[in-house]
Amino acid sequence: MALLQSSAATTRVLQYEQHPRIVMWELTRACQLHCVHCRAKAQTRRAPDELTTDQAKRVIDQITEMDHPLLVFTGGDPLERPDLFDLIQYAVNQGVHVSLAASVTPKLTKSVLQRAVLSGVSRFAISLDGATNLTHDRFRSVHGSFKETMNSLQNLRESGLSTQINTTVTAWNKTELEGIAAIAEQHQIDLWSLFFLIPTGRGRASMMLDAQQNEDILQWLYEQTQIRPFAIKTTEAPFFQRITSQHGQRTPGRNVTDGDGFIFISHNGHVYPSGFLPVSIGNVLRTPLPTLYRESPLLLSLRNRKLRKGKCGVCEFKEICGGSRARAFAVTGDPLESDPGCAYLPLSLRGGKEMGAQTE
Repeated sequence: MALLQSSAATTRVLQYEQHPRIVMWELTRACQLHCVHCRAKAQTRRAPDELTTDQAKRVIDQITEMDHPLLVFTGGDPLERPDLFDLIQYAVNQGVHVSLAASVTPKLTKSVLQRAVLSGVSRFAISLDGATNLTHDRFRSVHGSFKETMNSLQNLRESGLSTQINTTVTAWNKTELEGIAAIAEQHQIDLWSLFFLIPTGRGRASMMLDAQQNEDILQWLYEQTQIRPFAIKTTEAPFFQRITSQHGQRTPGRNVTDGDGFIFISHNGHVYPSGFLPVSIGNVLRTPLPTLYRESPLLLSLRNRKLRKGKCGVCEFKEICGGSRARAFAVTGDPLESDPGCAYLPLSLRGGKEMGAQTE
């Protein structure tokens, strides 16, 4: 159990055993881009085994039974599905908050943004992986993508949609994060979400940062949280919680991570702890999502932080951090092993006393 000081925080932790806070749903693997780091290894055409509209609506019904978590439609590019806004409206009508993460292609028009507004999309996310056209276009493998992304950010601001920028942090773009932050501020976004690369899909291990580089960037990110007008969050870098606590900030208790407050549905209904931990726990066409989330042996082990191995297992911050289970699996083959992307040495391994992290 987390080191918590309030019943509200305790309730959140307990809820993760029954309900995820975030459901990420890859509606399709179709996408007109060919990003070098793509987790999904997206293709230009839709797969024949994608869930049908009726099947997808039945899954949405299951999601509503899980205390209405945030539902994120992603891909590939979800705009490749002609029934996208039908599914969004269906979910919104049941009280589900829906975010949309789309690719910047000719399909992302002003009229699409207007449909997103009218259908009740809570937040619209697009990716920006470089502060220059050279770097960003290299990621996307499409010339002119950076320019179109700048245009899309302008259109998003004019639409009134809450806007999110997603950035995958790699060895290729680590020196451009300051520039990306400046662009984010210029376009008045609401959230900058940074994904620390896991070598899965097209993502290569050579693009992944080492532990000290992660630490340096996260320390810099903490400084950015103090001066930027937008919120900042990380994915697959849960030790950002530890850094925040070390700076004397109160954390919201247990973080949301692979299979622990977070679940991923693929285009064909297979369910994973996250999109970066490619071990299927079942399929929603055969087993209801609530059952998979609550009873999967893999997810139960991921949520039990007493089972962490190595330095993650003895770290005084394991209840608010716990390490990236996806990175541990990608590098060692064991999702319970220590996160090799973390530079921190627990106090118990250097002769110090254990200490608790500050929480609400």
